[in-house]
Amino acid sequence: MTPRAVDWLLTLLALVDVFGCLAELPRIAAVLPVAGAFLLLARRRLPLAVFALSLALVPYGQSGMMALGALFTLAEQNRGRRLLAAGAVAFAACAIMPQVLSSATRPPWWDATTAASVAGYCLAVASAAVFLGRLIVARRELADRLGDLRRAQEHERELHAETVLARERAHLAREMHDVVSHQVSLIAIRAGALQVTADSRDTREAARVIRGLSAATLEELRHMVSVLRASEAPADGLSPQPSLDRLHELLAADDLDVSLVGEIPDGVDGAVQRAVYRTVQEALTNVRKHAAGAAVVVGIREEGRWVEVTVTNTAPSAPALRLPGSRQGLAGLRERAELLGGRLTHARTPEGGYRLQARFPSDGPGRSRAPDALDVIRR
Repeated sequence: MTPRAVDWLLTLLALVDVFGCLAELPRIAAVLPVAGAFLLLARRRLPLAVFALSLALVPYGQSGMMALGALFTLAEQNRGRRLLAAGAVAFAACAIMPQVLSSATRPPWWDATTAASVAGYCLAVASAAVFLGRLIVARRELADRLGDLRRAQEHERELHAETVLARERAHLAREMHDVVSHQVSLIAIRAGALQVTADSRDTREAARVIRGLSAATLEELRHMVSVLRASEAPADGLSPQPSLDRLHELLAADDLDVSLVGEIPDGVDGAVQRAVYRTVQEALTNVRKHAAGAAVVVGIREEGRWVEVTVTNTAPSAPALRLPGSRQGLAGLRERAELLGGRLTHARTPEGGYRLQARFPSDGPGRSRAPDALDVIRR
């Protein structure tokens, strides 16, 4: 029930209280209690004033409900114990005032004991209104404190989860640096030695390519370790990060027959550029693994506010290379696309090849820092 509905309900109860005694009052005397009942509509804004006015009408004998409603609101909005106690005593005094001051309104059976009993009953009713108002305040404050406690507990759980994640990321970064970096460095050294000592020109060229790829892999690994070690990340972020400007370098690999269809769009969000680059990179890696000797067509186009990239390869012409993989590359690309508000689809073609298509919003809606962390390609 809304606060406004509660105000009208109390006003209706006050009117019922007044109408119950209208037959005993002259019409002119009933106007004031009826008009006073509508004061309850302003009880939230002016609680003390409404209680004082309703208290003045209590001696008439038809405004008890209105005074109790105003006293309840006063207790709900005021913490002064003396004021609330004085209000309860004033209500009891005003309720028995006509019988005490005037013998005309005093019933035949009225005596001091009856007066004390009636005063005690009125005081108890007024005290109940005060206690109910304070109880609602206490309940509201308790609910607020419980909400603060839940938020604090949730924040503590998040901090604990972040601490555990940071510990695991640091451990993974150490393993990557100690194991992968060491192995790739050995590959680069052996390739450099082979480039110098090999007699065949083709062998020297292959060694040069292997050495260059090893150096590029070490550079990428350095950025990956920076991502995992967030506290050791450079101040300027993970720059330089791959963008569409470097896409031609990626497509210029000597071991693949790659062609580009379409123009690379300008003015695309940075996170979307990295997503397009990583999508093409993962697709080409999968071609090397599973479709040796296949021709690859990379298509890029901008349609409205969307950037679409498609990588299609023909059927393989040689046996697939037996290379280790975690089968997480496409899952990572799908997560990246969803984080940017796009989508990723992939399926085999009728000719025996494979087709991967991704769509990203060019302005990167809903982007966050999370896509940058996904630059650690899970292969």
